[in-house]
Amino acid sequence: MTGTDATTAIRTAMADDAGTVAMLLHDFNTEYGTPTPAVDVLTGRLRSLLSAGTTFAVLAGDPAVGTALVTLRTSVWYDGYVASLDELYVVPGRRGAGLGSRLLAAVEDEVRRRGGAVVEINVDGDGGGAPRFYRRHGYRNTETGDDVPLLYFFRELET
Repeated sequence: MTGTDATTAIRTAMADDAGTVAMLLHDFNTEYGTPTPAVDVLTGRLRSLLSAGTTFAVLAGDPAVGTALVTLRTSVWYDGYVASLDELYVVPGRRGAGLGSRLLAAVEDEVRRRGGAVVEINVDGDGGGAPRFYRRHGYRNTETGDDVPLLYFFRELET
């Protein structure tokens, strides 16, 4: 698609939108070959998280053609919340027309509205367009004056 997608409505999702957000997140992971829980599992988790107030999602379109999922946390390093942009996804047929930029702007507006101080995101270094996208919107991969990329480590804990 060419041009802009300026008329597509962007809104903050409600708990009742959990199934829509879940389907888009499932499609995102499936598209990139990433393991994903079933849509009904994601829906249940999202319904709970979206109701709790420290997780929010933004949707583009009706029917939805894009989403962004954000988790808020406190940090000793900032006065306000630190927002983790967990996912930002636009369906393949709607990419390249500005919807991702509008979703990101909506995320930043909502983080500010909730008293947030910073937005973080982990981006795969697979040579895709995501690093360029975030750099174009003012995001940095390293600390000022440092040329070493930030790394993300994790460990899934047994329950």
